[in-house]
Amino acid sequence: MVVQRPGTSVCSADDLLASLAAPGAVVLGEEALVEVLAEQSRRGRRVVFTNGCFDVLHRGHTAYLRQARELGDVLVVAVNDDDSVRRLKGQGRPINPEGDRAGVIAELGCVDFVTLFGGDTPIPLLERVRPDVYVKGGDYNPDMLQEAAVVRSYGGTVTTVGYVSEHSTTEMVQRIRSAAP
Repeated sequence: MVVQRPGTSVCSADDLLASLAAPGAVVLGEEALVEVLAEQSRRGRRVVFTNGCFDVLHRGHTAYLRQARELGDVLVVAVNDDDSVRRLKGQGRPINPEGDRAGVIAELGCVDFVTLFGGDTPIPLLERVRPDVYVKGGDYNPDMLQEAAVVRSYGGTVTTVGYVSEHSTTEMVQRIRSAAP
C-alpha cells in the first residue's frame, strides 16, 4: 500500500485509514467538497487545487496532475462542465460528456477529489474552497491567471508545473477529425 505524500514521511494511523477507506477519488458536489476540504484543512493537510476541461485525457494531463499532487497532501480537480467547455473550446466540444470526464479523472491514483464547475474560471469555487495551492500547467503564466489574485488574497500560493509539449487535446482532436474520410 502507498500512502501518497511527497518525499519521505511517517504514515499516521489517520493516513492509513483514509487510504484504505477511499481506494479512488470521490466526485463531489460543491457543498460536499467545501465540507470535506474544511475537515482536511483542520487536520493540517495541505490542499492543492487545479482545474481544466480534460476532454480527451492524455499523457500531458497525467504528468501535470501527478506533479500537482506532489505539492501537497490532497489534490482536488475541478472539471469544466459541458456548457463551459463549449464556450471555451468551441463547437463540437466536449468530445466526452462531463460525467465521463470527471469519472476518468477520479480513477487516477494521484487525485483525491473531483468536482464539476460551470464557469469559465473556477473563481467562485476557489473563494469557497480556499486551497493552499492553486496549480496550472506550465503553458500558463501565474501572473496572467485571473484566479491568482483570489488565491493570493487569502494567503494561498499560485504555481505552475512542467508542460509536456506536443500533447494538446485540441491538436489531437484536429488530427483525428482531419484523418476521418
